[in-house]
Amino acid sequence: MAEAKSKPAAVKSKEKFFEGVGRRKTAVARVRIGAHFAETQVNGKKFAEYFTIPRLREIVIAPLTQLKLTKEHFTAKVSGGGPKGQAEAVRHGLSRALILQDPDLKKRLRGLGFLTRDSRMVERKKYGLKKARRAPQWAKR
Repeated sequence: MAEAKSKPAAVKSKEKFFEGVGRRKTAVARVRIGAHFAETQVNGKKFAEYFTIPRLREIVIAPLTQLKLTKEHFTAKVSGGGPKGQAEAVRHGLSRALILQDPDLKKRLRGLGFLTRDSRMVERKKYGLKKARRAPQWAKR
């Protein structure tokens, strides 16, 4: 019997995009930037629907506005943390993706502080204390 040749798996069209991962507190964002994106989306929603507060939208698009890149669109998948942590994680990931797209932007983004990972995290609670540093109230008598 002749062996049936298996068909190769469907090959996806190679759409070129650049991906950057950004982190802040417990939020992690995966940002993809490329020419084929028609609009900016975060977690499958429109950018303005996901970040409803204007201040958070400004945080996210700060790298684009500072570099005067108004035509760029991106998609982001973000999880963990709160709204501000997520916004700053997306900003960090967007900055990293922009560098992969154009390495000449690295010096400008570094000067603006968008490439530095903000490592501040919530301090863990210690045993014998009420919070991370708050001790139980002391009574003399």
